[in-house]
Amino acid sequence: MRAEKRLIHAATMWVRRQPPKVKAFLAVVSGMAALVLLRFIVHDHDNLFVAAESVHSLGISVLIYKLTKEKTCAGLSLKSQELTAIFLAVRLYCSFVMEYDIHTILDLATLATTLWVIYMIRFKLKSSYMEDKDNFAIYYVVIPCAVLALCIHPSTSHNLMNRIFWAFCVYLEAVSVLPQLQVMQNTKIVEPFTAHYVFALGVARFLSCAHWVLQVLDSRGHLLVALGYGLWPSMVLISEIVQTFILADFCYYYIKRSIYTSFICIRRAARSPSSLWSGISEDAVV
Repeated sequence: MRAEKRLIHAATMWVRRQPPKVKAFLAVVSGMAALVLLRFIVHDHDNLFVAAESVHSLGISVLIYKLTKEKTCAGLSLKSQELTAIFLAVRLYCSFVMEYDIHTILDLATLATTLWVIYMIRFKLKSSYMEDKDNFAIYYVVIPCAVLALCIHPSTSHNLMNRIFWAFCVYLEAVSVLPQLQVMQNTKIVEPFTAHYVFALGVARFLSCAHWVLQVLDSRGHLLVALGYGLWPSMVLISEIVQTFILADFCYYYIKRSIYTSFICIRRAARSPSSLWSGISEDAVV
């Protein structure tokens, strides 16, 4: 156990000492390795998109537990939840009029729980809401996404307005987590359940990005043609990659902290089993 801990610590310290370009290269290599692994493990790559939406719903469930059990919304960004509700509502509308399938049902469930979270933050738990920390101006992302959707959208046979709506929700989803990350940066302390939620978003984004990348590889690029011509197919992939990279840094530190906390708990349990739970509560804050 000590040898494994020393190895992980040495690897972590080596990564931390590397310049940003090397870290970015390592992140890209790790992502490509994960994609290769998923390509061989998951035979139907459409399941990756379903898994991504399921993980997102799981993250929302973590927030529901936090709000109902702890009776506080400290550390949560209302604006991030509102952006999430906007793109989910738009995507749900597009799903109904363009392609009614399992994704429509998952989006409906996720939208319902997101609206409940917004209700709890705005009314039931308003006293614990950190409004001064949640100071991200959402029009900085909503307006550019709307303009971009007007300029670059699918070229399929669907109604023009529906195609613009679909592009808008794709772009908005890519940046909807920015207010939450800013709240975490402003507060300097990340509440554990909020960290679990953001990590779930990171996993969901990676799975969604993997779905698109693997689908393009499997179809030898024909999927891009099916999505339409022009810049739209590339923008879909870019949006997925951007959101994945936005959350990649947080997920790295989340995993690092989780591994460190696990080792601490194991060591304390080995010395005194009764100290295990105290160790977890003591090291729970990221």
